[in-house]
Amino acid sequence: MMGTFKSTRNSVVLAALQNAIGVPAEPTGAQDAMLVSNISATPIAADMVSRDLIRPFFGNSDQLPAGAHAELNFDVEIAGSGTAGEAPAWGRLLVASNFTEAVTEATDVTYTPNSLVVETPLTIYYHLDGLLHKLTDARGTVSFAFTVNQIPKMSFKFMGVYNPVTDSPLPAGTDFGKFLQPKLASSAATTWAMHGYSGPLQDLSLDIANTLNWAALIGYEAAEITDRAPTGKITMQLGSVADKDWWTASQNAALGALNITHGAVAGNIVQFDAPKVQISNLAYSDTNSKALLGGDLTVTPDEGNDELVITVK
Repeated sequence: MMGTFKSTRNSVVLAALQNAIGVPAEPTGAQDAMLVSNISATPIAADMVSRDLIRPFFGNSDQLPAGAHAELNFDVEIAGSGTAGEAPAWGRLLVASNFTEAVTEATDVTYTPNSLVVETPLTIYYHLDGLLHKLTDARGTVSFAFTVNQIPKMSFKFMGVYNPVTDSPLPAGTDFGKFLQPKLASSAATTWAMHGYSGPLQDLSLDIANTLNWAALIGYEAAEITDRAPTGKITMQLGSVADKDWWTASQNAALGALNITHGAVAGNIVQFDAPKVQISNLAYSDTNSKALLGGDLTVTPDEGNDELVITVK
């Protein structure tokens, strides 16, 4: 009997931090629903090992899966929690991506990169119109993008333990109220500066670039974050040397601070600070006959575990 088709519109992602590795959480729609877009799932990711059998006829040998796990990618809008000093709902996603969360009540919440094993990974439920995909012990990586007149977004990639896909109805009582309506990246909502310069900006992206691997040993399999190499890209209006000598800065591999702050009202301000950033690979481009200057960014630590600090306030 042929069943009805599945609609990707009828999807929801739930995510909850686990109390410990190997102890799955049980996310609920009322508490743990993530307001996401651009979902991309790999229900079973594995390396296939061929048996390479020798037989008296042509044809393939069957293959066996090695290191089977699950992967899930999605975007989240950049916006605050609504209350200064209250962690945003998406903060747990950063915690599982090797950030440390520190709450200063009534003031702000900071997310600072660390170099530790993620001891509180995520359990993620991805409901796809009656199909439930569970990722447990999930760890991830994240990038951030700001483009003028667009919604700033975080793009997450998570890797976790594969659990059998089951038939399950969409969760009841799904609540997205903890996610604020975002502001577009614009002069009214966004300020920035790099190496002391804050001229017209077209777009800026930053990628924490965690080295995310599936490790498989006899008696041990897990998603691991073993390093990070944060990078970025920038495109800004081409100015004069007097405005800012980016050419010499690139040639000299100069280090300088980068800041971008989105939002102006307490409770909906998200600030990104990188103390030591280099620009390289300068290139010109054109938009509506306006000359633009672009470059690659290398984001480096100052004292360690401080190369990209995110403050929600």
